Amino acid sequence: MLSPIVESGRRDPWNKGKLVGRKAPLKLKEIWAIRVRLELGDRKRELALFNLAIDSKLRGCDLVQLRVRDVAHGDRIAARTIIMQQTTQRPVQFEITELTRKSVFAWIRHAALKSEDYLFSSRIRLSPHLSTRQYARFVEAWVTEIGLDADAYVTHTMRRTKASLIYRRTKNLRAVRLLLGHSKLESTVRYLGIEVDDALEMAEQTEV
Repeated sequence: MLSPIVESGRRDPWNKGKLVGRKAPLKLKEIWAIRVRLELGDRKRELALFNLAIDSKLRGCDLVQLRVRDVAHGDRIAARTIIMQQTTQRPVQFEITELTRKSVFAWIRHAALKSEDYLFSSRIRLSPHLSTRQYARFVEAWVTEIGLDADAYVTHTMRRTKASLIYRRTKNLRAVRLLLGHSKLESTVRYLGIEVDDALEMAEQTEV
């Protein structure tokens, strides 16, 4: 007997019961809540991954393929580095804050990684580095642990988080465009949802 879906010729939409559209970035208090949990749990790899994801503002496909040599020079973690983005084939530079440098150094030392090694190697034998799917599972676990709805956060949340914080503090959209590696300012506006957020913020501050 055919299922009701096949008989009716209809299928449930892929996004049924899911939140779709632009995902929210993490707030500062949420960033620290996740950090504290990872530190208390001595989860060195996850802490390095989380901190570097926030600082780098990289797409997941670029983040998981970072090698030790991309962020470290000998025994020193670089304060800044530059990589070529896979999606756009454009170079992008990012800062590595002191807190992130410490967590990345601790992970490299703990895992005894060499310069040519992938920074976040996979524990699946057939994959040389962490996959974007595995990274997505980490993000889901992180936000769930601090009581957030996992459906509202994805890997792009990590890319968007620091960029959104920088824009909120400086309103310098051109600087954020460079940090994200966008070729057009319009792409940054759409990516951050700035016009919508600014409109809502102004509406909240206006009493009628």
